[in-house]
Amino acid sequence: MALEARRDMTTPKTNLKSELALLLALATLWGASYTFIKLGVATIPPVTLIGARTLIAGSILLVIIRSRGLALPKDAATWRRFLFQACLNSVIPFTLIAWAERSVDAGLATILNSTSPIFTFLLTVVITRHEAVTARKLLGVIAGIAGTSLIVGVQAFNGLGEALMAQLAIVAATVCYAGAAIFGRGFKGLDPIMPAAGSLICGAAILIPVSIVVDRPWTLAPSTSSIVALLGLAIFSTALAFVIYFRLIQTLGSVGTTAQAYLRVPIGVAIGVMLLGENLSPTAWVGLVCVIIGVAAMTIPARKPAVAV
Repeated sequence: MALEARRDMTTPKTNLKSELALLLALATLWGASYTFIKLGVATIPPVTLIGARTLIAGSILLVIIRSRGLALPKDAATWRRFLFQACLNSVIPFTLIAWAERSVDAGLATILNSTSPIFTFLLTVVITRHEAVTARKLLGVIAGIAGTSLIVGVQAFNGLGEALMAQLAIVAATVCYAGAAIFGRGFKGLDPIMPAAGSLICGAAILIPVSIVVDRPWTLAPSTSSIVALLGLAIFSTALAFVIYFRLIQTLGSVGTTAQAYLRVPIGVAIGVMLLGENLSPTAWVGLVCVIIGVAAMTIPARKPAVAV
């Protein structure tokens, strides 16, 4: 055991400060995506915005793959899986969030969308049953659901208006992300960048034709701020964020990397408040605290008792 510990100490280690800085950068990039979307949908229809997002980001990742001397899989079975992953991870949720943010603040969208680990846990318990049900995880589920209810509940009592439907659309997108996380476990044999690029390319293949038919993008006159937001969304919050994510999976591990799920909540809300002048209601702030507690309880690994040697 001592020899093994000595080997661990002599193994080259990644600079933890650098990795934590990258983790913070990832949370910031994904937290900023909601503000980018809010600015983008101001003059770009949701389907066209997300179609362009997936096309640009997928193309960037494809260039990265080629620069690494790799190539996407060519078999039809893998691409069918990419297509299904695209529906769960980009086509449906990206579009729902973009549509919702026409009437929902970016900060509120950040809070609602941060509950994906909670829905992932609930789906794994019901479907795959590979997650152990612990008291802490159940507490996380309860806190997360309570937070979500506080955020959307007040509007529900005011009637079924557009704001409520938009909030529910974000929750539906979150459930899609949870399903994507479960389905994504089946890509273990591939370099992680492959399903990311493949699913984004499939997403673009679905959304671009719809955009051409429904929105006729050549007739649009997007503002400069919307175009800049689209580029920021695609380049930074999608392509660059995925590159950082895949690095952190190798250095911090999957559990450590999921810390961004609750880090991005206060970051995303703060960006919306500073750049868009948004303001959350007192009830939403309580819901924010509950969501952060819930997601943290679901993602922070429990400390293992020390083993005497």
